[in-house]
Amino acid sequence: MFGVLKKIFGTKHDRDAKEMEPTVAEINNIYSSLHALTDEQIREKSDAFRAMIADKKEAYISEREELMAKLLTDEVDHDERIEIYRQIEESQNNEYAVVRETLDEILPEAFALVKDVCRRLTERKHTYLVTGNEQTWAMIPFDVQLMGGMVIHSGKIAEMATGEGKTLVAVSPMYLNALTGYGVHLVTVNDYLARRDCEWMKPVFDFLGVSVGCIQSNMDPQDRKVQYNADITYGTNNEFGFDYLRDNMVSDPNDMVQRKHYFAIVDEVDSVLIDEARTPLIISGPVPQSSDAKFVEMNPRVRRLVDAQNKLVNTLTGDAERLLKTTYKEDRVAAGIALLRAYRAFPKHKRLQKLLQEPDYQKLMRDTELEYMKEQSARMHEIDDELYYTIDEKNHTIDIHEKGRTLLASAQEDPNMFLIPDITSEISMIEGNLEATPEEKQTQKDLALLLYAERSDRIHIVTQLLRAYSLYVRDDEYVVQDNKVKIVDEFTGRILDGRRYSDGLHQAIEAKEGVEVERDTQTFATITLQNYYRLYRKLAGMTGTAETEAGEFYQIYKLDVVVIPTNRQIVRKDLNDLIYRTKREKYNATVEEIQKQLQLGRAVLVGTASVEVSEILSKMLRRANVPHNVLNAKQHEREAEIVAEAGRKGAVTIATNMAGRGTDIKLAPEVKEAGGLCIIGTERHEARRIDRQ
Repeated sequence: MFGVLKKIFGTKHDRDAKEMEPTVAEINNIYSSLHALTDEQIREKSDAFRAMIADKKEAYISEREELMAKLLTDEVDHDERIEIYRQIEESQNNEYAVVRETLDEILPEAFALVKDVCRRLTERKHTYLVTGNEQTWAMIPFDVQLMGGMVIHSGKIAEMATGEGKTLVAVSPMYLNALTGYGVHLVTVNDYLARRDCEWMKPVFDFLGVSVGCIQSNMDPQDRKVQYNADITYGTNNEFGFDYLRDNMVSDPNDMVQRKHYFAIVDEVDSVLIDEARTPLIISGPVPQSSDAKFVEMNPRVRRLVDAQNKLVNTLTGDAERLLKTTYKEDRVAAGIALLRAYRAFPKHKRLQKLLQEPDYQKLMRDTELEYMKEQSARMHEIDDELYYTIDEKNHTIDIHEKGRTLLASAQEDPNMFLIPDITSEISMIEGNLEATPEEKQTQKDLALLLYAERSDRIHIVTQLLRAYSLYVRDDEYVVQDNKVKIVDEFTGRILDGRRYSDGLHQAIEAKEGVEVERDTQTFATITLQNYYRLYRKLAGMTGTAETEAGEFYQIYKLDVVVIPTNRQIVRKDLNDLIYRTKREKYNATVEEIQKQLQLGRAVLVGTASVEVSEILSKMLRRANVPHNVLNAKQHEREAEIVAEAGRKGAVTIATNMAGRGTDIKLAPEVKEAGGLCIIGTERHEARRIDRQ
């Protein structure tokens, strides 16, 4: 029944596209009539739009000025002030409503102006620099790109397939909304894309008399203020969010850099509003008393403990390998116990992970785990008692056992120094001591609380160090650069400069890596990206991968997703996954496939999920004498240069998911003839959207 209705009425995407077709036709009619105008006449039209909107705003601005003047007098009582503030807000809302109606009226002509400017720049072969590389303008918006612009202007999400030119799509709605003078923010996922897109689209804005700015990290406040005062400002979600937090901390309003939040267009909207939505932006500072020295002091003990556990896991894994070679049932049971014990001791142990790639062994371990978890894990202690500590990989928790506490304490120390006392029982015993005076009881309580605090802090430090050694892998979750530990974003593959793990974990990783352990920090200001974007009057977005999360976008942000049809039929061939028994076999097959594609004269892009895997493949390609580039969190400074070369004949680029978002790989003509760009994904990401990207 549903299929029949779909055939009669079409899908939602078909209906959305049909609704926009008359407006697209109107834009194209106006566009044809603009060819005869001079450059100056085109600019005059732009100025006329700005003047028209300013006239509509004038009455409301005057009304608010009068109301503000009343507030400055002493004659207004409390209730009258509340009423005046309500009237000011109502006036502002009415102004926005009138401006919105005006923008809708002039949309066809404004979009036609942008299209005509693109035509003029294309015909004149306008040449300019983009991120230091020479670029010739050769873009005129297609009808589907005009549709995308209309969707964005209406405050919705435009889903456009990869390669459909989302950067150009945003230009028309940005220009239209910039005419209001309120300011438009285009939010993208990294500094490189913000700068690239700003410089790339600047000729159109310059031609139409619209100012454009770009926020970059490490920019001083005065420069930031200049960029925010432009009609259009490009930047990253972090920069916009942190500037908002800093503005809330200034004592003088003149030191604020941002204006009011009117309209934000979020590029790669699923990455920003879903993947990073819960990530809080935090401005922090040092605390008066820090435990950084304690991490360094405790590190040798923990390293000794980790080495002992590692040695034990090696023995357990070796035992399992030996037992699995026999056909005896009791040996298989013993092998299952050894695998489970090794997994609970060190789930990221490489030898163990390699063994568990065999589905039969993985099942044996899980079946053994289920057996020992019966009756609320009543028998799990039989597995754990042999270990120094156990790791719950899923919940990122660690429990230290008696064996581990004994090893942590040196020969002269009490092993209980790593055991938290039951403070409630201790206090109860002190209170119940009838022979002690009140003063003695208070002294005993203070000592008990001090002991509790010392041991809690010591165990917290040990636990965080164990997490650093056991759950956080260098070149996967983080990298070490310039003698600092830097977090790698699991979704974008980029370094999150200035971000630190909380609760002492970052200090633990610094101690593990032997770099300077920085001081503890305390939070001064914080906001989640989700709450930051709720500040905007109008919010829109664009991406190639939003449809899978359409329900979440509407539920949280009240944003509708409109799928824009492609300009041409997609010719990409998506092949089925190939699954290998071991990583070594998979990597060897990847190298062979790269060599095969190079012989066909194609360019190759290899996608990896971590810095570590990208470097393993790079090493294997060097051994095979295959020239290549690596694009990961460590090489991000060369991103523009690497991407510029990625579409050339014989180019091989190994990339983490950095190369997925907003990367524009231009193919050389001979590569197109040979079959285009070959993309090899070495593994699936946790989010299907990243694979689609």
